Amino acid sequence: MAHPNEDLVREGIAASQRGDMDAAQKRWAEDIRMHIPGRGLLAGDYQGIEQMRQFFARFPEVTGGRTISTELNDVLANDEHAVALMTTRGERAGKQLTYNTVNVYHFRDGKITEMWSYPADQYAVDEFWS
Repeated sequence: MAHPNEDLVREGIAASQRGDMDAAQKRWAEDIRMHIPGRGLLAGDYQGIEQMRQFFARFPEVTGGRTISTELNDVLANDEHAVALMTTRGERAGKQLTYNTVNVYHFRDGKITEMWSYPADQYAVDEFWS
């Protein structure tokens, strides 16, 4: 049986992959924080549900209508934290990129309170989003 926080992360990622932001949002604390490293178009810190929704809504805009796809490889979780191992693929402005990412999640009261993203090749990600 999976840990409840593993299920929470898996369900949230699946909802995001389907474009169902209402379902994803149900898993977020009101004061959720997300940290995207680097210097690209989407890098930065996002605070609260509205900024999270705006972040995900920008993908079609900055990819020229193409979608970024993510493959969830695994989730490891306990009562306080979870780690998602993912592969991301994308195309924009004639560039293609495939990279692995580790996302680290923190929880409070059955909701995601914070997420940190760590791409394996930050330089390649920055170039892709420049």
